[in-house]
Amino acid sequence: MTYEEYLDEVTTLMTEKFDLTDDAAIKHVMRAQAADFFTLHDDHPEMRTLENAAIDAQTIYDKRNKSRPHTPPLRRAKPSKS
Repeated sequence: MTYEEYLDEVTTLMTEKFDLTDDAAIKHVMRAQAADFFTLHDDHPEMRTLENAAIDAQTIYDKRNKSRPHTPPLRRAKPSKS
């Protein structure tokens, strides 16, 4: 399959396996692509298999929130000067 078809397959698998919306799955795949996750897939067509697409979908899903694993505490508003 082509590189674009491979990215589509990964996106589709994410929507099917993890109940993500199309927009959410596309966002995660685009972020992975921007982070060079798929660089070798572009250079080596033999990596673009259905089996690898399933593995990559799982990997991207597992890493989707690792860059910010917690929510920082809310900042309190500065007291107003009266």
